[in-house]
Amino acid sequence: MNTRRLGLLTGTHAVNDLYQGLVPALLPFMVLERGYSYTAVSGLMLAATGLSSVVQPLFGLYADRHPRAWLVPVGFLVAALGVVLAGLSQSYLLTWIAVALCGLGIAAYHPPATVAARAAGGASQKAMSVFSVGGTIGASFAPVLAATVVGGGSLSRSYLLGIPALAMGVVWVAANARRSAAAHHAATAARAAQARAQVLKPHNDWRAFSLLVATIVGWSIPYVTVLSMLSLRITRDLHGTTFQGAAALTAFTAAGAVGTLAGGWLGDRIGRMGTIRCGYLLALPAMAGLVLSSTPGAALACTAWLGMSMFLPFAAQVTLAQDYLPRNPATASGITLGLALSVGGLVSPLFGLLSDARGLGVTLTVVLCVLCVATVLALRLRNRTVQVMAGEAAAA
Repeated sequence: MNTRRLGLLTGTHAVNDLYQGLVPALLPFMVLERGYSYTAVSGLMLAATGLSSVVQPLFGLYADRHPRAWLVPVGFLVAALGVVLAGLSQSYLLTWIAVALCGLGIAAYHPPATVAARAAGGASQKAMSVFSVGGTIGASFAPVLAATVVGGGSLSRSYLLGIPALAMGVVWVAANARRSAAAHHAATAARAAQARAQVLKPHNDWRAFSLLVATIVGWSIPYVTVLSMLSLRITRDLHGTTFQGAAALTAFTAAGAVGTLAGGWLGDRIGRMGTIRCGYLLALPAMAGLVLSSTPGAALACTAWLGMSMFLPFAAQVTLAQDYLPRNPATASGITLGLALSVGGLVSPLFGLLSDARGLGVTLTVVLCVLCVATVLALRLRNRTVQVMAGEAAAA
């Protein structure tokens, strides 16, 4: 395992996902300062997430055919530029374009960075989980950073939001400059050897990959729905306080980070298939408990259990996707981390309509059924191990 390289990539992931989190974190300030309607806010979120999820597989395909390490820093720097321009723009159209630019940067970053992290971590599931948690940590700081910089009607200070990306860009350049000329020549030779050995790689198993994508879609729908409905469930249905609703949301996110790390540790000990199945099977009673909870305290406990369980399979699913498509690992990352995960957000308005018509309890029950289907699909997944080539590790 290349610990130094993995640490650098984890840092870039934290910075990249910081800007992914800054888009929704800035929206309340834009509503207050510019008077945007809820429809306008929804349009900005669509520009950030919808466009990003659609083009991310295309960036993955490009990274597979033309591996370019510079896509990693360019990705988070473009994302930062988009956020800064969105804060400084006065017209809605320019703000929408800037937010879309941020989404493009985020989409460009993930496929090559995930492949590089896999190569740096080798066969370790824990390495991928550490890389994944880096993004979670970065996104968790977004609301605090947004409130600190632009709080009090100061969107004109949005240029300060670009500092983390510039700092990480300097770190990236410095870290790569330390690589000797010999190491550069070795990496070039390794990439050439990797290209010559491409024909020796196993074929892409698109059928197994499609089953995995369907499983992740079934995972994303409960995740996004719980994330959006949890606070309302506790405050309205269970008559909890606003603080309890916010605490449940924080517990769900924090438990997800713990679950991601635990899943990596567990995957190195019992294998990734055992980790995936364990996560889905543990999530079912947690989700059922959230549906049946009658007090805020019980719902909070089930929420923490659910967050940890749902994220146990996260790192294992990423590496499994890459092993299902060994000839196109960046494309696999782009589809699983982009397109498949975005489905939950795309169908969330339907669950909102269901909640308005039937209540949150019915919505969460339907979501429980979706999670049951995802669990059945997860149990049908089969392992596939593809050795990370030396050329890939050197190129990372």
